[in-house]
Amino acid sequence: MPTLPPEETRPSGPEPHRHRETAESFGTDAERYDRTRPPYPDALVGRIVAGTPGPDVLDVGCGTGIAARQFQAAGCRVLGVEPDTRMAELARRSGVEAEVATFEAWNSAGREFDAVVAGTAWHWVEPVAGATKAGQVLRPGGLLAPFWHVPQLPSNVAKAVVAACERVMPDAPFNRAAMTAPALDMYRTQFTRAADGIRQAGGFSDPEQWRFDWERSYTRDEWLEQMPTQGAFTRLPPDRLAEVLDHVGAAIDGMGGTFTMLYATVAVTATRTGAT
Repeated sequence: MPTLPPEETRPSGPEPHRHRETAESFGTDAERYDRTRPPYPDALVGRIVAGTPGPDVLDVGCGTGIAARQFQAAGCRVLGVEPDTRMAELARRSGVEAEVATFEAWNSAGREFDAVVAGTAWHWVEPVAGATKAGQVLRPGGLLAPFWHVPQLPSNVAKAVVAACERVMPDAPFNRAAMTAPALDMYRTQFTRAADGIRQAGGFSDPEQWRFDWERSYTRDEWLEQMPTQGAFTRLPPDRLAEVLDHVGAAIDGMGGTFTMLYATVAVTATRTGAT
């Protein structure tokens, strides 16, 4: 299992945790988010559960409870922490206990856990403060495991998304070369930032990277329903969003109305060492 080498300097590039408006915008349509966002590989959930000393899991940025429900199905007791009240409420309705707070400000009230996980959410947490907080609530031997979906759009669809965004959102920070590059290249800084935060916090084993490859087919309508839940579009006015979706939909129509998305789900993991 590969470990992540430390960087000589902190990673350059944007720091998503500073953009709270985007971080807390996903509840705009929480039902759509829950309906359209894909679950995580069972193999990932199973490996995390197997690597923890017990069943108590804290899900940071639990959203509507997608990952939390998977850990519950695997026999875990899960508590979610979610800054968006709308997302947390939907999680509760689906059977997930959820408390509303950012992770950095959340009060554990002395509770301890065997795993701290975060499904496509850890980039909204300040990496050193987040790892420090995780170390405070993890039992010795507990596992910190933030993980992300890394989707690789077919090139025709990716180019259509970028072209639409450049036309409809000319002031948005889109980079055509980056958006159409191999997806894992775009996420490496994010993984490195998480690993460096764990190292700087101290009290953990050296971070490892776990990768799970899978794929999913989307129809035109399925993909266009998911796109508005993505951070680039959650605050876009309806008329401009419709223009983006029309352009991307036309590109998918040109591919026969369906496409296959290649996913890599990547976890950055470390074990809590020593006494709490």
